[in-house]
Amino acid sequence: MKSVLLVIDVQKDFCPGGALPVIEGDLVVEPANRLIRRFEEHRLPIYMTRDWHPPNHCSFREFGGPWPAHCIAGTEGAAFHEKLHVPGGVGIISKATMPEREAFSDFDGSDLDRRLNAMNVDHLVVVGLATDYCVKATVLDALAEGFQVSVVIEGIRPVNVKPDDGVKAIEEMRHCGARFVKLAEVLERL
Repeated sequence: MKSVLLVIDVQKDFCPGGALPVIEGDLVVEPANRLIRRFEEHRLPIYMTRDWHPPNHCSFREFGGPWPAHCIAGTEGAAFHEKLHVPGGVGIISKATMPEREAFSDFDGSDLDRRLNAMNVDHLVVVGLATDYCVKATVLDALAEGFQVSVVIEGIRPVNVKPDDGVKAIEEMRHCGARFVKLAEVLERL
């Protein structure tokens, strides 16, 4: 099985102190870094994704959406968390780049599926933010594309607009075929 590591939206605006912070969002950085280093050691592919919004994005409250302005392309808030290890040559996928279109899934409007298929990847190891939005949407799309998906439980955190959104997202992903695994289990298998 050929695996790829997918690090989803570990950006400053989604971490404490950011414009749209996920509670304890910065706690995904350490497990993500351990996986990034292990994937590097084994010369396995790594992709990092990011919201890369225009300033007039439809998801912003100012333009009728539900969220405060966040992850505006080129701003400090859109940068990856300062402690996240970003290796040279890592694949970066930018999403939600068009003003009139929301995109929670990393497959939506990107060429991620083409890139993964070109490398004969069949398994995604997933960490990132947020469990109940971009992680869930990406995992569900990956499963629909025929990929096997392992979500590292220590490497995700929910927004929890409603208190049980994160739990419901995990249940939905599991129901659709995602495996939820501990970090140690993934590290042992690589």
